[in-house]
Amino acid sequence: MARADTAGDITHAPDPGRRIAEQNCEGEGGTSSGVNIAPGSDDDGWKVPNPVRLSDGTRLQLFKDGEALHAAYEAIRLAQRRICLEVYIWGDDETARAFAELMGRKAQEGVRCYVMYDSFGSIMTDRELFTRMRRAGVNVQEFHPLRPWEPRYSWRPFNRDHRKLLVIDDQAAGLGGLNVGGEYAGSWVVGGKANRCDLWRDNAMGIVGPGARHFLRAFANTWNYVAHGGRIGRAELLHNCHFADGELGVMASVPAARSRVTPLAHDLLSGATRSIELTMAYFAPPDGLIEDLCAAARRGVRVRLMLPGKGDVKLLLTAARSFYETLLAAGVEVYERQEAVLHAKTLVVDGQRVALGSTNLDYRSIEYNLEISALINSPAFGSQIHTLFEHDVRFARRITLKEWRKRPWLDQLGQWAVKRARYLL
Repeated sequence: MARADTAGDITHAPDPGRRIAEQNCEGEGGTSSGVNIAPGSDDDGWKVPNPVRLSDGTRLQLFKDGEALHAAYEAIRLAQRRICLEVYIWGDDETARAFAELMGRKAQEGVRCYVMYDSFGSIMTDRELFTRMRRAGVNVQEFHPLRPWEPRYSWRPFNRDHRKLLVIDDQAAGLGGLNVGGEYAGSWVVGGKANRCDLWRDNAMGIVGPGARHFLRAFANTWNYVAHGGRIGRAELLHNCHFADGELGVMASVPAARSRVTPLAHDLLSGATRSIELTMAYFAPPDGLIEDLCAAARRGVRVRLMLPGKGDVKLLLTAARSFYETLLAAGVEVYERQEAVLHAKTLVVDGQRVALGSTNLDYRSIEYNLEISALINSPAFGSQIHTLFEHDVRFARRITLKEWRKRPWLDQLGQWAVKRARYLL
């Protein structure tokens, strides 16, 4: 998701004129949360980096937190021909309504507007919001309606569209972990004071140039599946997933008996020679990926995990912690992000090979959801992801093996039980 200064263009420049007084969000104990909640990109101590240019002219822009949604909003506002927006959760707050109203205005201006939202993810949203967009001329599709009498094709309540994707004028795209809602935007889209309980820490990126068309294809595949039915595999798009055919790839995965996510993650982790830095909101992977992380640490790779210290799905926090003993004993460094709900999904291997998008390392993402991640082979972009990881370390607590082995036995029992049932989460 990115800010547009010309139609479809994505830049890193913040808007200092929109800075509001409530810039700093203080966490517990009076320390900053490290979350970018207000206009101006310096309230959290992290500066938006310059764009990275790939050899084909594609520009990549890294964003974090609310500035990503602000950039998406501005890109939509300046769109001239077509807007494609796909989200898991379209919220029911002022930020979500601002996006809906903007989409309606763009449709009335003659811009072709397409919106896909997930029925389960947006279950708490007033359906009138989508009705108003339709009346304004926006083409709106609900992914896999939950009510059994509503689907035009088969009823598939367990398969969800967890992707977050924006494509503008066929030449700019944005993706990441952010849904459309105030907990992600802070006061970037709708002014006002952001409360501490609203802080969500997330990552996103913008793509401008030839590479954006791959993401348009991914959106079109899913739109055609929802509109016309058929096998869910129609919504899949795999492009340069092994970094062999260029610097930018796309992994738009679908539910499958043999997941494409697990082999890709295995290849990345097993091929690491220097470093692995994984930031993950929901971490409950297959045992094989845990072994890949441990094997990398044992052969001398510095493996660091940034995992949530608090979250919206408590069982998944427990599931992640059930692996700590194994990981720490192998030499993996484990950090828990404090002061915010960690929702980012980012991996960088050897400071160069990057995966960023909506894909968590849990069974739901791997086997049941539609997910999308950008795959980037670039030392410059990898360096930016590394810097962002280091920034999160400042707001994290490192877990040590000695400390972890002293946890209460009831915690150990709960982690044991959840670990064995994690494929149901």
